[in-house]
Amino acid sequence: MPSFPTLEQGIGEISQFLSDNSQVPLQQLRRYLFVLLHEDAVRHLMRVAAGLESLVLGEGQILAQVKNAHKLGQKYSGIDRLLDRLFKQALTAGKRVRSETNIGTGAVSISSAAVELACLKVSNLSSCRIAIVGAGKMSRLLVQHLVAKKATRIGIVNRSHQRAVELVEKFPEVEIPIYGLADMLEAIAAADIVFTSTGATEPILNRGKLETCLSCEQRLMLFDISVPRNVHSDVEGMANVEAYNVDHLKAVVAQNHESRRRLAQEAELVLEEEITAFALWWRSLDAVPTISCLRSKVETIREQELEKALSRLGVEFAEKHQEIIEALTRGIVNKILHEPMVQLRAQQDIEARKRCLQSLQMLFNLDISEQYS
Repeated sequence: MPSFPTLEQGIGEISQFLSDNSQVPLQQLRRYLFVLLHEDAVRHLMRVAAGLESLVLGEGQILAQVKNAHKLGQKYSGIDRLLDRLFKQALTAGKRVRSETNIGTGAVSISSAAVELACLKVSNLSSCRIAIVGAGKMSRLLVQHLVAKKATRIGIVNRSHQRAVELVEKFPEVEIPIYGLADMLEAIAAADIVFTSTGATEPILNRGKLETCLSCEQRLMLFDISVPRNVHSDVEGMANVEAYNVDHLKAVVAQNHESRRRLAQEAELVLEEEITAFALWWRSLDAVPTISCLRSKVETIREQELEKALSRLGVEFAEKHQEIIEALTRGIVNKILHEPMVQLRAQQDIEARKRCLQSLQMLFNLDISEQYS
């Protein structure tokens, strides 16, 4: 039999991979990791895909991220039959939650929550000069939500001019100027509100930079929706700057906590159906080795008896009618095995299915260990 890694070995290898990839020592990283096993892991992935584990309940972008993780796993042969089925079930669950409940309405992304927070701080976004640093998906959502709130004075700052152009082209109804990264401080100085959303791993704005570009009387509202942060924490002490980050968005979420809690309960009912469906399929895998072994044994018998029959019929007759006789015997075998196999897979009672499997193994003298040799 092949050697399979233990659960502990698997957890260790994944932890080490995360450490190596992030360049964070394992001892330091371990305190931030948590481990869920079996049905708890299934439930967690379903909840993630449905947006129930997000900072903002119903976060829509996470479903696309789960889908992308599934595709990457397939691309690099890291998805086996079990994981493939689990990811597909989770994606189905996420789609159902978004289509069958109203959890997708309102502030359902970090971007929309940031815009809602900005609306709470100013009376009229349409009169504000706004700069967005970054031109990725989060920035696109920022523009989308800002435009929906009647904001029109929006500028984009980005390292890649072409990527900024691609973003701007999605909103032809609004004139959006583009600034290079070298002009970032100039764009910020001309703005009332700044959103930062880049992939930088270190802060791109700090107190020193802002002090060089802002006048003493100028006030600035700064929303950093990046993880890790784009804005250094030292700006929070500046008298003329109101700085907000992802943590502050919890206040926006809390305003609709009760209604979102009810929506989450609706989503949980949908998830339970998908979790149950996956659990039934998962338990049915217990029968696979026995079914495969039985099919293999019956197929061997069929081939042996077919060979004997064809030899008795003579070469000329056998060559002329072999395909018909082959199809006939195969069809008989399939029809005999079909109903028992369907009933065996559909058996939900674990003990009852176990007894059925044991009976099959005994009656047909099956050695399922051969399936793993």
